[in-house]
Amino acid sequence: MTEEQSLPRLPAVYNLIYFETVGSTMTEARKLADQGEDAAPDGTLIWSREQTEGRGRRGNNWISPKGNFYSSLIVRPDVPAARAAELSFVTGCAVFDTIGEVCDPGYDCRLKWPNDILLNDGKVGGLLLETKAEAGKSVEYVIIGLGVNLKSHPKDTPYPATDFVDQGQAVPDTVFLEAYARHFMEWASKWVDEGFAPIRAQWKWRAAGIGKEITVRLSDQTLEGVFEDIAEDGALMLSQNGKIRHISAGDVYFTPAKEA
Repeated sequence: MTEEQSLPRLPAVYNLIYFETVGSTMTEARKLADQGEDAAPDGTLIWSREQTEGRGRRGNNWISPKGNFYSSLIVRPDVPAARAAELSFVTGCAVFDTIGEVCDPGYDCRLKWPNDILLNDGKVGGLLLETKAEAGKSVEYVIIGLGVNLKSHPKDTPYPATDFVDQGQAVPDTVFLEAYARHFMEWASKWVDEGFAPIRAQWKWRAAGIGKEITVRLSDQTLEGVFEDIAEDGALMLSQNGKIRHISAGDVYFTPAKEA
């Protein structure tokens, strides 16, 4: 089978750019997106089977050996910059439905605020959003990075990790990509047509930890409280002694966090 024949079949709205190995799909996507819409139209999807310089949130390294899934999707929504973060919830719902499609019944998938994917309580994937927008104007582009552990996962992580094979599921990366592309298109269309409210409601139904005691690690402090809800802008609502604190970014733990 030739490389071209082995590439996944995606809906026509996508422009697939494939690498066997790349430094970072996010870096490649940004290079293209900065060249303008002709070079990287809405729906341009960078997919690689390996990353040598993969990265996650807050500049953390994302270990990216062959066998797992790595992609960065360029979208150009006509929305204010403040709404760009909503795409993390859109994507989370799409990945949730993807896992429901490609895995056998009985696997518990949950979405962990703000952008982790859990499978049977272990972190199996994560999202990374990068946005370019000028103040007071619509978003120029958003890059949605997705990494999913299909065949392997890192050890000794702050939050326990897992992978599909470790959970007894063998899912080819092409099968995962085809399902993800379809489900993202469906959820993105719902977001464009109906706004964030229904996305927020559906994300909450798929979420882990709402109503439970959690620890939230911020850049400068660690907080404890009850995960009360998700605000209308996507912020985590943390209840502490009867008061609600809105948190826009942080790392959530359902059990005491390991020391960094």
